[in-house]
Parts: sequence; structure tokens; C-alpha cells
Amino acid sequence: MKKLDEEVEKIMIERFGKDTVIALATIENGIPYVRYVNAYYENGTFYLITYALSNKIKHIENNSTIAIAGEWFSAHGKGINLGYFGKKENQMIAEKLKKAFAEWIDNGHNNFDDENTIILCIELTDGRLLSHGTRYEF
Repeated sequence: MKKLDEEVEKIMIERFGKDTVIALATIENGIPYVRYVNAYYENGTFYLITYALSNKIKHIENNSTIAIAGEWFSAHGKGINLGYFGKKENQMIAEKLKKAFAEWIDNGHNNFDDENTIILCIELTDGRLLSHGTRYEF
């Protein structure tokens, strides 16, 4: 994806650069599947913690094109499994996710000793953002 314009990036960070619930859609055998997920945004990419054996990851392995929607925002992107949350290569983003998701990250829902606890990266390819009467396309 090309770099977002400065004004769009500022709005995206304000809205989504923290623990944010978004809708994530995948497709399997021509059927769309939508679920809400907690996500964190930075630099044209959303990140979330999930389980490698979940249906969303199975769908993404078969078709990495996804759609997301949030507050006055919708986009398409490419889902990329970054692998185990505790992997050395994921250390920088994992620390940001721990901070962003601090309110619930250790509530027992995640098992960080399980290598199937992964980081899903959603690289945006195009989208539409509405803010104060202005529509931004990217």
C-alpha cells in the first residue's frame, strides 16, 4: 500500500491507534464471514492477537484478501500471519499490542506460552474514511 496522506494518517491514529473494535470479514467458499476483533493501527496496518487455528486464519490462508470496517471507515487489505506472538521478530509490535490491549490482555483469554497465539497483520490496500463531512479515499 502507498503511504497514507498526512491528514488521513492523523485521523487514523486518533481513531484506531489504540484498542479499537473493528469488524473483520473473510471469505471461504464464496461465503463471507464477519466478526468483531480488537485491533491496533499504525502506518497503514492493523494488528490483532488471535489463534492460529481459528477459522479467520484458516480463511486467510486460503484467501488473504479481507475487508474491515470501523467508526466511519471501511477498507480492504491483505491478512498476513506474523506468527507466534512471542517470536523475536514480533517483539516490537508485541510490546505495542501489550500496551494498547493492557486492559484485557492478561484476562486469561490469551495463552502466550502457546505458539498458536499469533499476531495477524492487516496491510490496507484501499479504503474510505469519513471525518467531519469530508470523505477521504485511499
